[in-house]
Amino acid sequence: MATSPAMAAVTAGATVTWSYVIATGLALLIGRCIAYFTRRMAVAGSLYSLTAKGLGPSAAFACGCAMLVGYGVLGMGMLTGCAIYLGDLLARLGVPRGPSTVAVAALGVLALGALATVCTLRAVRLSAQVILVVEAVSIGLMLVIFAVLLTGIGPHLDLRPFAISSANLGGIVGAGVLPALGAFVGFEAAAALGVEARRPFQTIPRAVQWTAGLAGVLFVAATYTQVVGLSRLPGGLAGQGRPVTALATAQHLPWLSLLLDIGIAASFFACTLATGTALTRVLFSMGRDGIAPHQFGATHPRHRTPRVAIMVAIPVTAAVPAVLLLAGMPAGVLLVTLINIAVFGYLVAYLLVCVSAPVFLRRIGELTVGAVLTAAVIAPVLVAVLVAFTMVTWNGPYPYAFGLLVLAALGWFGWLRLRRPATLSGIGVYDETLAADVLGGTDR
Repeated sequence: MATSPAMAAVTAGATVTWSYVIATGLALLIGRCIAYFTRRMAVAGSLYSLTAKGLGPSAAFACGCAMLVGYGVLGMGMLTGCAIYLGDLLARLGVPRGPSTVAVAALGVLALGALATVCTLRAVRLSAQVILVVEAVSIGLMLVIFAVLLTGIGPHLDLRPFAISSANLGGIVGAGVLPALGAFVGFEAAAALGVEARRPFQTIPRAVQWTAGLAGVLFVAATYTQVVGLSRLPGGLAGQGRPVTALATAQHLPWLSLLLDIGIAASFFACTLATGTALTRVLFSMGRDGIAPHQFGATHPRHRTPRVAIMVAIPVTAAVPAVLLLAGMPAGVLLVTLINIAVFGYLVAYLLVCVSAPVFLRRIGELTVGAVLTAAVIAPVLVAVLVAFTMVTWNGPYPYAFGLLVLAALGWFGWLRLRRPATLSGIGVYDETLAADVLGGTDR
């Protein structure tokens, strides 16, 4: 709410508010495709397991790799962002910055990673409660901040951010939707908790859809506030590195910056827990399917969480950004780079699961016109967004990063084809829905 609108405004310009409205609709369509599965299946492997039921093992493997990139790299970015804003908070409180700032930031990332590991290793209820409380506090602070800023802007409703003309229509559809949709990545994380949730066929689809819808409302409100409030500053919203801070300064409300740092840092940490929870469940399913080391399929004897996946994956997501920070990469550049790489993984996974949905429904004899139309609308849009995203990020390190990730996935797939063909063909077997899932039992 405080950072992504400015990133989207760089390409969308004055149409950035409409870009978030359209991106919300697209996220809801993706959520609907996911719901076609989650109303009928309770899985731990998220979109990886869902895709297996529609497009088969090869597509499921590609989706699983994409989700590992999405969840894993986004977790790295969230830990980096949390450390950045906690550092800003300390600076506002009078703690001087110095040569040791980078080392402190790296240690902060590692400490936050350790805290996330402990929270995730305990029962999933604890992790979910921490996420809920932290994010509720964060969103509450942000809403207070935006309410104060709107009051300072004036009592009259300014409709200029919603104005549409032939001149800016292309910016809405083309340049703006791409970064706006990128702000929604990870909204489907609840899909990885199907085997741990009560009444999963009701709660999981609702959680995914409500997350997309609520996030969209919050993004639109935040974007509107920033567009109107910063319209008189040079460059408007797109010209501000930290727009809400600039808006608070323009209205002579510096105390809001303290609340802003607390809210953003809290939200980054909550996102770290959410992505870490989903990442470890995907690794758990891959371990149970046999395409990842079988140790990832082990669970904690008391908490019944995927302990090995947690003890490996989350420390790695903390160690990588810590090492990059110590190597001299600026924290802000690292954050943006990690988020862009994660978005690439998410877009691939969303495309695969949306294409898979009508195939799955046809296979079980429940195909509807609505499902076909939903996939027919969202799949081409995701292809266009994926192509546009690749083109936009072509200058820089991203093609090399994407290429290395694709080569790694192909190498992994080729090794499985040669050494474990039977295992590869059985992807998704672990996440078969049982009678106990439907009748309310707890055994799996």
